Amino acid sequence: MTANVRLEELTPDNVLAACALDVAPAQRRFVAPVARSLAEAYVRPGIAWPRLICDGDRAVGFVMAFFGVRFDCDASTPGAPPRSGLWRLAVAAGEQRRGYGRFAVQAVNEEIRRRGGTVSSVTWDAGEGGPEEFYLGLGYHRLGLTEDGEHVGELDLTR
Repeated sequence: MTANVRLEELTPDNVLAACALDVAPAQRRFVAPVARSLAEAYVRPGIAWPRLICDGDRAVGFVMAFFGVRFDCDASTPGAPPRSGLWRLAVAAGEQRRGYGRFAVQAVNEEIRRRGGTVSSVTWDAGEGGPEEFYLGLGYHRLGLTEDGEHVGELDLTR
């Protein structure tokens, strides 16, 4: 990873580069294609925060966050605060293990802090080649499972 790593908003000039990103074949069952993520962002304006991870002039990954969302699963917990966190993270197969994923998660967490949040949430499917070790290595703690069987993790951003 170089000093030129940054998150960029999606634009007509970079959307095709974003859609061309592909994770390693064994990881495809764990993350949706970027095009699907962008479609979900389009139908949820104001909730989704999609960004291209760039190193210099190269697109190396994609991250999408959400801010201030109340989920159906929180309805049974009176006073549950809105959640913010990672919705999608995909680093291109040839760009992995270079720090881009860590950079993107840290950038999302900084945006959560900037918006007044103190907790970062993430969900993932368990399995060989999945992202669980990555998220746990960043300090996320398992909270339980969603109704769909995904693992839920949270990171306290006040520490």
